[in-house]
Amino acid sequence: MDRLNHLYYEQGQSPWLDNLKRSYLTDGTLANLVQHGIRGLTSNPTIFQKAIQGSADYDGQFRALVQAGGSTIDHYWELVLQDIHGALDAFDALYHSSFAGDGYVSVEVDPGLAHDGPGTEAAARALHARIARPNLMVKIPGTEAGLPAIRQMIAEGRNVNVTLIFSLDRYQKVMNAYLDGLEQYVETVDADPARVASVASFFISRVDSEVDARLDAIGTPAALALRGQSAVAQAKLAYQAFRRTFSGPRWEALAAIGAVVQRPLWASTSTKNPAYPDTLYVDELIGPDSVNTLPDATIEAFADHGTAARTIDQGVTHAEAVWRELAEVGVDMDDVADKLERDGVASFQKSFDDLLAALAAKADELRG
Repeated sequence: MDRLNHLYYEQGQSPWLDNLKRSYLTDGTLANLVQHGIRGLTSNPTIFQKAIQGSADYDGQFRALVQAGGSTIDHYWELVLQDIHGALDAFDALYHSSFAGDGYVSVEVDPGLAHDGPGTEAAARALHARIARPNLMVKIPGTEAGLPAIRQMIAEGRNVNVTLIFSLDRYQKVMNAYLDGLEQYVETVDADPARVASVASFFISRVDSEVDARLDAIGTPAALALRGQSAVAQAKLAYQAFRRTFSGPRWEALAAIGAVVQRPLWASTSTKNPAYPDTLYVDELIGPDSVNTLPDATIEAFADHGTAARTIDQGVTHAEAVWRELAEVGVDMDDVADKLERDGVASFQKSFDDLLAALAAKADELRG
């Protein structure tokens, strides 16, 4: 696990865990990961579907909830929030020792709100109020409809993890929403911008999966030569945009009063194509002021044979060339981003709906 510590202490990147289930809290798995270098945690509806439907660990709590009455959606949130509170406890000491630099746990609003801006805002505010922990981040989808909610939550001094970002254009809008929100927040009484944290979750592996399929369909030598390069190239260009945005007079005025950058977070970093190295989306995206949220298998792979060296701002000229060549061979990256956003929202919604249906059926069985 030394490589995880090298990521942070030598390269300035925070490795987070992209998973959560009840057993991780009860058997010491999460505490052990924190001890060995994991500095935060992300969750989503798919993670909770797998956790709750995949074990009997939740049965006792769920039985008690059904006996007490209430709706299936209420039961869902009680199960999820018990895990979230446990994870927040596990990272509490790190949050304080890092002076709010790390130790965050993310929970996502109802995925059905992805294109409902006012609904997202209300749901995010309600989760912050209900959980009321300083190291909580509420995940808000980086859809066009989600941008005003992101801005407003930051303006209220609430931590936000912006999820499902697939394009450079949308990423820039997310960063702008963070800056707008901060500028509004610092005008409020007793504002402490050092305590407002945000990450922008840029999805990685799904980009290669979609673009590679399009390159295969085009089939020319020039197209096939670009396979496996689009996701890393886009992330490197995103990091350049991050550096540009969090520099200059506008940012310096906020930084002077304690504001911290909205770190780019590399998400979906397990390698989907077995032909690619299993640490590809870690090794190639390492750099300061960033986060990489890793599934269990990717943590194990990187700890075993990853390379903890600064790479995120290396080969930028090549990344720019890849970007141009993708357009030249006929890949429309705007269309790729639109499709991936639709697919991402639909995937989380399906996991959410499937889990609720399973819980409702289980509740009926318990009631006899």
